[in-house]
Amino acid sequence: MSATEGKTWPWQALRWRPPGREARDTFFLLGLIAATLLPHADHLPAWCLGLAGLVLGWRGWLAASNRPLPGRWTLTLVLGVAVLANWLQFRTLLGREPGITLLVLLMGLKTLELRARRDAFVVFFLGFFLVLTHFLYSQSLLTALWTVACTWGLLTALVLAQMPLGQPHLALAARQAARVTLQGLPVMVALFLLFPRIGPLWGIPAEGVGRTGLSDRLQFGGISEIANDQSIAMRLRVLEGQPDPRQWYFRGPVLSDFDGRLWTATDELPSGEPPLDPARRQARTTGPRLRYELTLEPLRIRMLPMLELDPSAAGETLQLDELRLRLDREHVWRTQRPLTERLRFQHLAHPASEALPQQLDARELSDYLDLPPGLNPRSLAFARALLQRPALAALPESRRPAAAAEALLQHLHEQPFSYTLSPGRYGEQSPHLIDEFWFDRRLGFCEHFASAFVVMMRAMGMPARVVTGYQGADPEPQDGFWVVRQSQAHAWAEYWQADRGWVRADPTAAVAPYRIQRGQILEPPPGLVGSMLGTVSPDLWRRLRNGWESLDNRWQQWVLGYARQDQFKLLSKLGFESPDWTALGQAAAGLIAGVLVLALAWNAWQSRPRDAWTRQRLSVQKDLSRLGVPAPLHLSYSHWAQALEAVMGPAAQTAAALLRSWDQARYGAGPQAPAQAWRSGWRQALRTLRRPA
Repeated sequence: MSATEGKTWPWQALRWRPPGREARDTFFLLGLIAATLLPHADHLPAWCLGLAGLVLGWRGWLAASNRPLPGRWTLTLVLGVAVLANWLQFRTLLGREPGITLLVLLMGLKTLELRARRDAFVVFFLGFFLVLTHFLYSQSLLTALWTVACTWGLLTALVLAQMPLGQPHLALAARQAARVTLQGLPVMVALFLLFPRIGPLWGIPAEGVGRTGLSDRLQFGGISEIANDQSIAMRLRVLEGQPDPRQWYFRGPVLSDFDGRLWTATDELPSGEPPLDPARRQARTTGPRLRYELTLEPLRIRMLPMLELDPSAAGETLQLDELRLRLDREHVWRTQRPLTERLRFQHLAHPASEALPQQLDARELSDYLDLPPGLNPRSLAFARALLQRPALAALPESRRPAAAAEALLQHLHEQPFSYTLSPGRYGEQSPHLIDEFWFDRRLGFCEHFASAFVVMMRAMGMPARVVTGYQGADPEPQDGFWVVRQSQAHAWAEYWQADRGWVRADPTAAVAPYRIQRGQILEPPPGLVGSMLGTVSPDLWRRLRNGWESLDNRWQQWVLGYARQDQFKLLSKLGFESPDWTALGQAAAGLIAGVLVLALAWNAWQSRPRDAWTRQRLSVQKDLSRLGVPAPLHLSYSHWAQALEAVMGPAAQTAAALLRSWDQARYGAGPQAPAQAWRSGWRQALRTLRRPA
């Protein structure tokens, strides 16, 4: 025997050994919990994610080292810390954010007391509930695919818990979970197609939608923050007319009150003011007509940014499912509640029109002349000097607004103004923000140019206002849809001209024509993945993003966009002459009845005898029962033969002999399946017994 035989080397102790059944199942469950928590990483507080990760790591270490679970007092202490931290963070334990935070912490802590299958079931069903909370934040295709994967994993863990003996392979449990899921898939699809969409229950929760950034307030730096957001705001499909994104201005909030830093919207109609008369509210549109379909993401604002110029008259209403809209005097479609669900509708516009004809009196126009007193003296002096130039002073008063606007735009074009996404903060050294922008720094975004333009026009005594919304779209359509992103949020100006009404002026186009004419927007630097793909192919990242967004758009249109009208159309195809709620209820009831019948049939099919011996035994038992012979299934064929002879007497000898031969064939040496000859002989013996004496 050599000196090295039987010796254990240090590295041999470091070799990986497969974990036992309990540790393996615990690691699998902890991985599932981590995957379920991952989509909440950018919603929950950092301390919550850190504490949950610490608890899961603690439980994994206990499983790996085969140590006992912590006692009740330790768990109570950790739970108290978690609840206290949650209260300090939100000042309440109710609501979406504190509720999900507490659910995550409770789920992690529950893994520290996995002592029985009952505890495991609690974790499983907490996991199923946590999967549902993902849809409070996003309903995208990626979220749906991730939740399907997490649900499959939790079902796999549930199947494993039902296999207490041995060490079943994970693949076996995963196949069983997939099989059960696929069996329920047709029912899920049928319920999706026919379950009534009852608003407002059938919609996206109000807290679960993204913020567009557009509102009835605008402060320097506001839209530049939106411009960093590349998410989709809306999709437009042209149904009639020629698409030209350069002319597309999606009208949103109109802002007229200015305090020197902040623009806000005025009330639609002052208290006690009568509504506008129809003769004064009609918009006389010019240019070619465009009929379009708009799919609007949940924006959480009380207005719809729609294409200018809308031929509708102020005061008209529009009904979209449960949502009622009204066109106000500033030609903005307003709603009674924030937009918390995705909308899809068709409408008309004349995007080539640049004026909104209206009839306003001097009192109404005065709302668009106010300026904060004592601010921006250099800008006011510049505006007065511009108005005194001979080229403007000699013009009739009705033509001065257009000439003044042209002079301001020319000044912006000729002077060294720069269009930048990061102009820095204004007003840190002085309250005169417009002066600082117009004369000193000359760096800004669309909001800066529009604000300065409106202040200059008002300083010359000409009514003007700021309009916010979106401008343009992506250069190329995706699957026939033009994509408008949050990064295309925009601000422009309108000034009043007596013979035309409100005229659009876009000061940004004078400084950065590429932003308006070619739709080139300033974008933030790409992330790590985007930079790597851009190095390989400059166009690869954009094409990958567009491809995924096209796929997600189909998900939005076909699945999330499936509404009540689509259900009624489906009922029409199924033969209902006048689809309504009653017909939908009848179809749903028929579906439920059909599912029950199929379930009963499937249960009967599953409970049928699987082998020839069992089927033959049941058939013989029925034959004996018809003769009045007791034949319990727990007795053998020989006992049935004795009972047959006792009831039928000597006439049953042939049949009894056949039953005993069955016993011999089934349990004797070399058992074989029942022969056709035996069955023929048994039927002949039965006919003899049934023939009258």
